[in-house]
Amino acid sequence: MKVELKKGIYALPSLFTCGNMTFGFLSMLMSVKGNFTPAAWFIVCGIACDMLDGRVARLTRTTSEFGVQLDSLADLISFGLAPAMMMYELVLKNHPLTRGKIGVAIAALFLLCSALRLAKFNVQAANGVVHKTFMGLPTPASAGVIISFVLSYQLWVKLNDSPSLLMSNGKMIDLSRLTSHSIPILINAMPKFFLAMPIVMVALSFLMVSNVPYQSFKKLKLSKPIAMRFLFLLIVLALLIVVFPQNVFFVIFTAYALSGLVMYVPNRIKHTKRKDDEESGGDNEEDCSSA
Repeated sequence: MKVELKKGIYALPSLFTCGNMTFGFLSMLMSVKGNFTPAAWFIVCGIACDMLDGRVARLTRTTSEFGVQLDSLADLISFGLAPAMMMYELVLKNHPLTRGKIGVAIAALFLLCSALRLAKFNVQAANGVVHKTFMGLPTPASAGVIISFVLSYQLWVKLNDSPSLLMSNGKMIDLSRLTSHSIPILINAMPKFFLAMPIVMVALSFLMVSNVPYQSFKKLKLSKPIAMRFLFLLIVLALLIVVFPQNVFFVIFTAYALSGLVMYVPNRIKHTKRKDDEESGGDNEEDCSSA
């Protein structure tokens, strides 16, 4: 009886991982049929399963190499292949600049960078390399930017008579047609985001394989005062998600994708400047000694 119970506990994290993989497959089926809203929500469900499988494994102390490899395969399907197919069907093959081979190349680039990101993470984990932050944009976060755009864009499509019409009579959509579950400024900007998405996909692809650090919330330790503020922030965020689900998801994932660059670029500039100052200081010392 104990042996059967132990086997059941070990299988529990893998069930969430398999759920993640299944949701990715269902998302691809929906994308091929042109049902992009359910396709995006399936990937949201995949992200939820991906968040749970690791935590369940740690809580039940059932982490294993098998689970790690299965998780990577599921992530590649749900956060690499499924978003790439979704964006090709919705944007890339209909975009005036990416029709044909260019659109296929951008979708393939996103998929390949997702695979490289996951392989790099697995090799580092196997070699015992531990970082306080994620090195490169995590694949669920890059997929999150894409699916949250799709959800907001599909909301914009519902408010317009024609999905291909970016403006009506030279004006943006009538704000009176917006529902209570949409943010007017963000919804009106969706056509511009649509035009920019090929560039965004390329940027996300390179961010995944970059060394740009991103905050990891797995081992986040907060003092009591900060923890209370963090809890309050989470409650407010949860309420906003309930009221404006599509739009708030888009803001959260986009802000996270930009957060790494916001921290990395200034630090890189400071590091380069400090190195130049040290080199110039060394040159001055050599000049003085030669004199």
